[in-house]
Amino acid sequence: MTSDPIAPELRSRNLRTILLLAALFLLPLVASFVLYYGNLWRPSGSAAHGELIEPQRPLPRIALPRLDGAAADGDVFTRKWSLVYVGSGACDDACRRALLVMRQDWIALNEDMPRVQRVFLVTADCCDREFLEREHPGLILLDASVEAAGPLLGNFTAPEREHRIFIVDPLGNLMMQFDARQDPKGLLRDLERLLRLSHIG
Repeated sequence: MTSDPIAPELRSRNLRTILLLAALFLLPLVASFVLYYGNLWRPSGSAAHGELIEPQRPLPRIALPRLDGAAADGDVFTRKWSLVYVGSGACDDACRRALLVMRQDWIALNEDMPRVQRVFLVTADCCDREFLEREHPGLILLDASVEAAGPLLGNFTAPEREHRIFIVDPLGNLMMQFDARQDPKGLLRDLERLLRLSHIG
């Protein structure tokens, strides 16, 4: 009984087709993994307008009270990118400028706005609520004056912190800071690059 000479060629062709389909499926996943965990997606020191925090700092998951009455959430710094300001509830001129930069750059993200949230860690008595609700709708206000906030606040160390906007990635890692006195377009460019290259959040 003679074997079919077409069968090995057909099997080989089928195998190549299966391998090609597997590659098409797996390559985007592998690329995303390499980009994120290999830190290739992060702005380089020369390309970034803000200052990279190296090594990045995993933030502790602490459920701080929300000042809008919503339920406290220990995972508030996961799932989305976060622009974070740390300061007193008195919110002086430096605070108001930082919050304005955060708001304007967030709006400028257009269709990527849902991927980013704005968070104000209030370290002392809060706040001019009328001003914040009018000028910064959607801003998440967290009561960081409580004792439990200590381990979280300890990560947000920087000279002249009252002028700093911090960026936290969707895995809860503090990874960049930006001086709010600089051109706001710099922060926007960094955010756009992070969102374009990242497949998380």
